[in-house]
Amino acid sequence: MRTTQTLLRSGLTVAAAALPLALAAPAAVAWGSGISVSTSGTTVSVTTSACPSNGSSFGDASLLSNGQANFAQGRQMSLTGTSTSQSASWTGVGPGTYTVIVVCQDGSTAGTQSIIVSAPAATPTISATTTPTATATPSRGVMGGLGGAVKDYGTATVVGGGALVVTGTVAAAWFLRRRSKPHRL
Repeated sequence: MRTTQTLLRSGLTVAAAALPLALAAPAAVAWGSGISVSTSGTTVSVTTSACPSNGSSFGDASLLSNGQANFAQGRQMSLTGTSTSQSASWTGVGPGTYTVIVVCQDGSTAGTQSIIVSAPAATPTISATTTPTATATPSRGVMGGLGGAVKDYGTATVVGGGALVVTGTVAAAWFLRRRSKPHRL
């Protein structure tokens, strides 16, 4: 019984020490979205460094509005830039929620990200015959419900999280089992 307890403790100690190292190793690889999307007024821009050039192009980006399901249905733009940074932008984008997808020239997806374009605020109007009035469009507020669903975390992250949950459950069960036994002299 004593040997089993020692082996179990040693195994848990080794697993606990190896887990952070295993989770840190994939950090050098770009997991998740390799794109950055921003909006300014009615212009949506995307930037990435994930698409290598084949000599003539880097790839394409597509802006999908609500109801569009795949890359081909969106407004497509070619990526321009250098080997370290590529970008594309769309102008005249109306208010709403959009999804930006970047596909490199080799067919790999650099990333997918959702963005909200809000309506531009109305400018105040001043009339010489009436008192000044200002009108403003109410904002849409927080986009609730998406939370962590916006980012794809990848298999390694999900497996690592599952391993942490299992390890914590086993450790808690072992600790509670040890506490329930009376101490022997």
